[in-house]
Amino acid sequence: MDQPAALAHVAIHDTVERLLANAPKGRLLDVPAGEGALAKRLVDAGFEVSCCDLYPQIFKLDGVEISQGDLDGSLPFENASFEYVVCVEGLEHIENPSNAIREFGRILKPDGTLIVSVPNIMNIEERLKWLFSGYTSHFKPLSAQARETIAKEFGGMEEIALHVNPISYSELRYLLETNGFALDSVHLDKPKRNGWAFYPIVGLIRFVSRFSSKQKRKERWADELNSNEVLLGGNTLIFKAKKI
Repeated sequence: MDQPAALAHVAIHDTVERLLANAPKGRLLDVPAGEGALAKRLVDAGFEVSCCDLYPQIFKLDGVEISQGDLDGSLPFENASFEYVVCVEGLEHIENPSNAIREFGRILKPDGTLIVSVPNIMNIEERLKWLFSGYTSHFKPLSAQARETIAKEFGGMEEIALHVNPISYSELRYLLETNGFALDSVHLDKPKRNGWAFYPIVGLIRFVSRFSSKQKRKERWADELNSNEVLLGGNTLIFKAKKI
């Protein structure tokens, strides 16, 4: 078979590998697995990797189980099957992210670890793009012609390319906490090269936020929303959570 290509940004895979570097080895599900580029890294790191994707026919990694599964439905695994679930470049492509989070909770063992990524629509550059244009880099308006072009390019597998569900830090954290997960940490894929240019407005945002009480900022996760990971972060946020 061909060498699996990284359909997600390599920097996301780097972060996931770093987050799991010192973790005890166990059974791990990679979903959606794409061609298997991240799965290969995790196999090489010593994990017992299973994979799942809406389109398993694109999978190119030898020697690893690949199942067909839809994150908008029920995943084909028994309850409490895995110590780890990794979902990179998945939630933004589906109609019902809350269903996926519930499924992750179902198939994870108690104290199992979930690592999930979403586009960072809350960094300062994306906030400004939304303010001035009405849309962000990851979620642009698509004409009928553009959708037709994507469908032809991907041979009916347009879900691979289409971002249909913008998920903010607040929404994903809410979904995790209401589905039996405790948020451990939040990470970025890589810093923005031009981040320094936004320092003045970032400072202003943080200054204005301080006019709210500490209690109100805590209730609204304001400090987290204005953290370096979110406000000055790169294209992607990576969440690490534990099943309670």
